Amino acid sequence: MSKPTRTDPADPTRDLAFDILCGVVEHRRMLETTLERSSVRDPRDRASAHRLAATTLRHMGSMTELLQPLLRREPPAPVRCALLMGVAQLRHLGTPPHAAVGTIVSLLRRRGLAPFAGLANAVLRRVAREGDALAEGLDPERLDVPPWLWTSWRGRARSIAEGLYREAPLDLTMKPDVAAPEGGEILPNGSVRFTAGTRVVELPGFEEGHFWVQDAAASMPARLLAPQAGQRIVDLCAAPGGKTAQLAAAGADVISVERDAGRAERLHENLRRLKLDATCVTADAEKWRPDSPVDAVLLDAPCSATGTFRRHPDVLWVKRPRDVTSLAEGQDKLIDAAHDMLRPDGVLLYAVCSLQDEEGPQRVEAALTRGWELLPFSPEELSAMPKARTKEGYFRTHPGMWQEFGGMDGFFAARLRKV
Repeated sequence: MSKPTRTDPADPTRDLAFDILCGVVEHRRMLETTLERSSVRDPRDRASAHRLAATTLRHMGSMTELLQPLLRREPPAPVRCALLMGVAQLRHLGTPPHAAVGTIVSLLRRRGLAPFAGLANAVLRRVAREGDALAEGLDPERLDVPPWLWTSWRGRARSIAEGLYREAPLDLTMKPDVAAPEGGEILPNGSVRFTAGTRVVELPGFEEGHFWVQDAAASMPARLLAPQAGQRIVDLCAAPGGKTAQLAAAGADVISVERDAGRAERLHENLRRLKLDATCVTADAEKWRPDSPVDAVLLDAPCSATGTFRRHPDVLWVKRPRDVTSLAEGQDKLIDAAHDMLRPDGVLLYAVCSLQDEEGPQRVEAALTRGWELLPFSPEELSAMPKARTKEGYFRTHPGMWQEFGGMDGFFAARLRKV
C-alpha cells in the first residue's frame, strides 16, 4: 500500500477508511484489525472512517458495477478502493459533490497515486451528474453479496440481503429485576433496543453493571438453554462474556472457557463490571475438561460469522468457501469435546452466528451419528420469534428478519442431549 506524502492536507478520516478498504480488498484483513492498528486516535475521525468504510463495503458490488462503463481498463486495487469511497460519499452518505470528488483526488495525491487523480476527478464528476441513470437496472441486493454466498443461501438469499443496508442498532440484555434505561424499545424476546450510534457507556446503569451489549438473536441461545439456579454449566469459547453473564445471572454455577488470553481478560473485565461470578479458565476448549461431568454445555462455536454482516459488512468480502470447510472441522471437534464434559443425559446448546448450512444444520446432522439426540425447540420456547423455528426444531435467524423492529443478526442454535 502506498505511504502518505505531504502533497495535500491531512485527512485522517479518509486515510483510515482507505486503509481499511485496501486491507479488506487486497489482504482479506477484517475492518476492526486495521482500526485497532491505526495511529488515528481521535474518536470522531475513527467513527467517521468506520462509517465511510462500512458504507462502501455494504454497497461495494453494486458500486463496482456502476463504475464499469466509466473505466476503459481495470485500475489498480487501491485506486478502485478510492473510487468506491467517492461513489459511496456521493450516493449513500449525502456528501456534496465538490467535497466527495475533491477529497478523493486529494487522497490519491497524498497516497502516491497522483497519476490517477485526473481519472478520479472525471469519473466521480460523471457519477455525480449521471449516477441515477448509471444505476438504473442494477440489482443491488444481488450484486452486493458475493456470488458464492448468494448461491449458498439459495431461496433465502434475497430476504437475507434485505438486512445489509441498515446499520445495526444497539441491543442490551438486562440483569434480572433491573429497569431498562429510558428511550429503549423492549423487544418481544426481552432485549432492549436503542438506535444505531447510541454510546452504551453513556447510558444510565452502565457503570453499575445493570446490562451488557448483546444482539437480540445472540441472546437467544442462553435463553433457550433455560439455565437453572445451581446447575453446573460450561460456556465454551466464552469471550466476550454475554452468554456467561446470562447463565450467571440466572444463578447457574458457570465455568467459562476461553483460549485467547486477551479475550479472556476482556471476559474478566466484563464480569467485574456486571458484578457476576463465574469460574474463568484460559484453555483450549478442545483439550480442557472439567474435574467432574457437568449438567450442560453452551457452545457458541468459532465460525465464519456471516450472520453478523450488518455490523461487519467486511465479513462478506473477507471470508471464502474454504474457511467454512475448515471451521466446520473445528466445530465437530468442539461438539465431541462437549460430549466428554457432560454427565449422561446432559444437554449441549450448540450455536453459531453463521448463515452457512455447513456450520449449522449439517454439523447437527453429523453429531446425531456420534452419541447425540436432538431435543427440538418447541413453539412455546420460540413464541417471541416464531419465524425462527425451523421444521426440524432448530433456532435460525437471518439479518432480513424482524425488519419492523430494525433487524437482527443471523444465528443458528440446536439443543442436543448426550446419549
